[in-house]
Amino acid sequence: MRFIVEILNSIRSLNVRQLLSQAITVGLIMSTALMIWKGLVCVSGSDSPAVVVLSESMEPGFQRGDMLFLRMTKEPIRAGEIVVYNVDGRPIPIVHRVIKIHEHRDTGEVDVLTKGDNNLVDDRSLYAHRQLWLHRHHIVGRAVGFLPYVGWVTLIMSEMPVIKYLVIGALGLFVMAKD
Repeated sequence: MRFIVEILNSIRSLNVRQLLSQAITVGLIMSTALMIWKGLVCVSGSDSPAVVVLSESMEPGFQRGDMLFLRMTKEPIRAGEIVVYNVDGRPIPIVHRVIKIHEHRDTGEVDVLTKGDNNLVDDRSLYAHRQLWLHRHHIVGRAVGFLPYVGWVTLIMSEMPVIKYLVIGALGLFVMAKD
């Protein structure tokens, strides 16, 4: 507790110029992070170049908390590939394997059916009402790499919001108290 009081006293002792300097530093850090993210979006071709596996449905291939890196290309999606997709009406993307494809002979478009490696049945129950296949616009990206356990930070902060607010508050105090 004494540590926090010292940080707060340090912040109170800052003059206006120092506070502006700290605010500019925070702004630069945030804009740099945004530029890096947007750069990854451009390079990967996906609106979400990295995602975290949220459930055990892809075990043993991917564990809960693994971070996946995505890439989206114009090449047709094939059975066996791991894709991340959004379903209409669901806010969180899903990571599953393509088990079947349906190619339209007239247009060459490919629709896909997915399933989690650890699930007994396909994902049709997760799709929108009366939807039997995922279309190209549902696919966020294809998994091209992963880092095990890195996503646990995201899982902990999303499942325990108090920790998220404590971390953000502590980081804010450290930035403001920087000498």
